[in-house]
Amino acid sequence: MKIPRRGSLGAALVTSVAVSALLLAGCSSTSSSNDSAGSGSTSAADGAWSYKDATGATIKVDHTPKRVVVLNDIALSFIEYGLQPVGTFGQLTMAKDARFTGLDTDGVTQLGEAYGDIDLEQLAALKPDLVVTSVYPTDEKGTLDTTQPGYGFKDMEQQKQIQAIAPVVQVKWGGKGEDVIEKIADLAESLGAKESTVDKAEKRFDTAADELEKVAKDTDLSVVSMYADGDGAYVTRPTDEPSLQMYSSFGVDFVNPKPKGFYWGIYSWENAGQITGDVILLSQQGYQVADLEKQPTFADNAALQAGQVHSWTFPALDYASQADYMQKMAGWLEDSKKLS
Repeated sequence: MKIPRRGSLGAALVTSVAVSALLLAGCSSTSSSNDSAGSGSTSAADGAWSYKDATGATIKVDHTPKRVVVLNDIALSFIEYGLQPVGTFGQLTMAKDARFTGLDTDGVTQLGEAYGDIDLEQLAALKPDLVVTSVYPTDEKGTLDTTQPGYGFKDMEQQKQIQAIAPVVQVKWGGKGEDVIEKIADLAESLGAKESTVDKAEKRFDTAADELEKVAKDTDLSVVSMYADGDGAYVTRPTDEPSLQMYSSFGVDFVNPKPKGFYWGIYSWENAGQITGDVILLSQQGYQVADLEKQPTFADNAALQAGQVHSWTFPALDYASQADYMQKMAGWLEDSKKLS
């Protein structure tokens, strides 16, 4: 039996890292505090909007932001909730990111072709009210390094240039997956997403979570999430990835990498034969199945040989995206066999 996941819109929104925004005169302002407790967003009767982030900085805009530029990971969630960003950026373009397949991206401008590649002139031309990105913790304790740029920004200089165009908020991408999903949903609602749309997605999420939990218990399979390239294989530590942490809480048995390290356990190709698991979730970036089959130390991997390899798309942290991925995962587990 699962407990309700969402409170009211006024509930705490511990979702972003502090920014020192260089805001457009007369459009917005920023105040800071070291206290992150009780952080949240508000839209006053006069239309003013504010957002208090995880480290205590409060972003204020004199109207609810409508023209929003968003990191692709979060843009997906906004679109699922009925919000249409005016622009997006990130590691992959929308055209190359499988997660955007089937979504309505009309009117969304792609601001770059790769990580850190953001066309500032094009960004300014969009006249955004707000830019939304994420920030990853630097350790298992959830520490945020505010001396480093937000995710998707090339460096602090670029971040300052972006902040001169529009206020920037950074969503904390760590900890419990369900917490992050809830915070993003509340942020989306503060920007105009309909509560009914979010609630409908949450019901799908609940159904998918229940199904995944049942299948995980019935099949008793081990799952490994990984990325690979010419330097080696990177196995995700499930406690450090919000989605995997959540699936683990639903009973999916994820393989913990042996090499120490935050987020990733890194195996050289000489040691990649140590990676085991009944099912592989392989990142949509980097090496794919044909590439893995060419690696002498990995070609005989049991899951690889059995064809029990599926795409790890890093599903967006919203109820709809996660419901879709959990339904797929439940199907994959049902169709897989125990190998070890």
